Amino acid sequence: MTIAPTATLPPEGPLSPDGPTAESMAGESLWKGAWQRLRRNPMALIGGGIMAVFVFVALFAPLLAPYEPASTEWTELSTPFFVQGSNSEHLLGIDRWGSDMLTQLIFGARQSLIIGVVSTLIGLFAGALLGTLAGGLGGKVDTVIMRFVDILLSIPSLLLAISIAAAMGKSSFALMVAIGAAQIPIFARLLRSTMLSQSRSDYVLAANALGLRRRNIILGHILPNSLGPTIVQATLNLATAIIEVAALSFLGLGEDDPAVAEWGRMIVSGQDRFQIAPWLAFYPGICIAITALGFTLLGEALREALDPKQRR
Repeated sequence: MTIAPTATLPPEGPLSPDGPTAESMAGESLWKGAWQRLRRNPMALIGGGIMAVFVFVALFAPLLAPYEPASTEWTELSTPFFVQGSNSEHLLGIDRWGSDMLTQLIFGARQSLIIGVVSTLIGLFAGALLGTLAGGLGGKVDTVIMRFVDILLSIPSLLLAISIAAAMGKSSFALMVAIGAAQIPIFARLLRSTMLSQSRSDYVLAANALGLRRRNIILGHILPNSLGPTIVQATLNLATAIIEVAALSFLGLGEDDPAVAEWGRMIVSGQDRFQIAPWLAFYPGICIAITALGFTLLGEALREALDPKQRR
């Protein structure tokens, strides 16, 4: 009788010092891997730092501002021929109305953050709803929704926002709705295209073969795996929203209350005194540019971190 040779089990651990380990062979989640790549990306660190400072200043504006917003205690220091510059009492000088410039900039950050975030959320949720219906249901629903989106895309976003803000009147709420409505087609098209790409994946074919309901496949599998690019686009749209807030306020469509500080309106109010006090327009313009740059850098870094083609 012959005895078949028995297979010997490999010892625990890697076969060689250079062999694969359990940690290296284990899968890595999408968001965990993206976080690891973001931590090593200088562009993400710079953008995240700028965004963190902006959010901190906006949230704690009453504690950081040296004076009350829109205070006119120093009106006599501002005339058509002279504007008080920086000194020990006013680090950045005063504006044409006699308010402390640093205080107005700090409270302007709060106004820009509120309008930018709310308007982006409006565009995100409305666009995600349209994109989910179009990409998930398809057919006539997809055709009708995308033709509506094409009509919105045929109108320049800033022109659309100006039309809505002018129709609704001068208020912060009108700015939120106007800027959010201009962002709806961007999110709708992006989410629809991502869902259509995900619907041809192997896991969707497997779910269909197992007999899962179409609604469960869309909401439980396709939609969660399609939200990554949409979230990245929302981060990038925050930068656009802050610029559009300033643009609409510059055109006189922003908040009409003079007690509400806003960067775009500060640029407008400093135009007629630009020759004698250029900092009236320079300081809010720099704040807008740096804030938009921070959100853009973070959004681009997040896009690279979530893109499988960019992984090494």
